[in-house]
This record gives sequence, C-alpha cells and structure tokens, in this order.
Amino acid sequence: MERAAVFDVDGTLVDTNHLHVVTWWEALRQAGHRVPMHAVHRAVGLGSTDLIAHLLGEDRDRDQDAQLSAAHTALYGQYFDRLPALSEAGALLKRLHGDGWAVVLATSASGPELKALRRAIDADDAITATASSDDVEEGKPAPEPVEHALELAGVSAERAVFVGDTVWDMQAGRRAGVRCVGVLCGGIPRADLEEAGAQAIYANPADLLARLDDSPLG
Repeated sequence: MERAAVFDVDGTLVDTNHLHVVTWWEALRQAGHRVPMHAVHRAVGLGSTDLIAHLLGEDRDRDQDAQLSAAHTALYGQYFDRLPALSEAGALLKRLHGDGWAVVLATSASGPELKALRRAIDADDAITATASSDDVEEGKPAPEPVEHALELAGVSAERAVFVGDTVWDMQAGRRAGVRCVGVLCGGIPRADLEEAGAQAIYANPADLLARLDDSPLG
C-alpha cells in the first residue's frame, strides 16, 4: 500500500529560516515598522499575509501588505543562487523514495523561490509532487497544505507522516490527521514542537536519516 512522506521545506530541508527573518525584518523596517527579530523568527513558516497579520495585527493598514510582501521577496531573492540545503536533506528524500514512500513537499514557497529551494535540495527524482502556496486557499497552520499534499500522493492521512520545523507545521499536520515529526534545525524549541503535536523530534535531516529505521518513517 502506498504511503506518503510530506515535508515542509524552509528550515526543514533548506537552512533558510534566518534569511527569512532578516529579509522580513528589513522589509518591515523599510515600511516604518519596528518588529524585533525574535518575533519575526517565531512567525516564519506562515504565508506572507498571515505572517504580516501575526506581526502587525488585524487592525494594520492592509493596503500595505502587498508592498511588504514584495519587499521581502526582492530582498530574499538575492539569495536564490546560494540557498544552503541542510546536511543530508537530499539523501533523506532519496532514501525514502527508494523505500517506497511518495515524497511530497508542502511549502508556502512558489515560483522562482520554490525552484531555488528544489535546486538546493538536489533530489528532484525523489519528489513525487509539490503542494505550494499557489495550490491552496489557506496556508499553515490550516490543514489544507497537508491535505492537498495527501491528495497529490493519493494517500490517506493514516498512511502519511509530515516532517516540519515550526509550530505551524505541527499544527497543520495534526489538524490533517497525520503523524508529525519535528526537526530542531529551524530554531524552534523542542518543547514548543511537542506541545504543537510532534510525536518524534530529530536534530536535522541528517539525524533523522541516521535513525530512520526507528522513526515514524521507518
């Protein structure tokens, strides 16, 4: 029977969370907002509109959202040619593909950004499908990105595992009814991931690969 390994990308497979922190911080600063970097870090993993709402509140000037998002995209785009994959990220996806898992990416990235991330991972032959922000109405922590990933794989929630690095990932996976695995390489504390629904936690993709046989992906 088919089974699916669904992966977040930023902070889970590619070491980009702190690049997002700096570029969102700068985009906000340019627009006159003083938001501490630690607050931006905790919001990374949300889609751009939800991230802005989380940081600036629902009573913000929403007409500024598109400008903020465009500024972040332009700033972050400067790194597209050198985004660093986390150690063994590509090897992990290839191993799972070889073991019979359908590997699906579930990410808020799309377009050139998603292409840059996939290029960094360098495991396209192992990736069955990608559920991007263009494919869903609501991003994480809503379950829709994970549910769409399962639809693409043709797999039920009971036959899937979702791997991510943020509280938003764990909440989305839990709401979609899949088993959730957390990784610490995105900078979110273990206790926060466990509280949000992680059933197992690993340091990074290399740690998960080394202990794969005893993991929920074993």
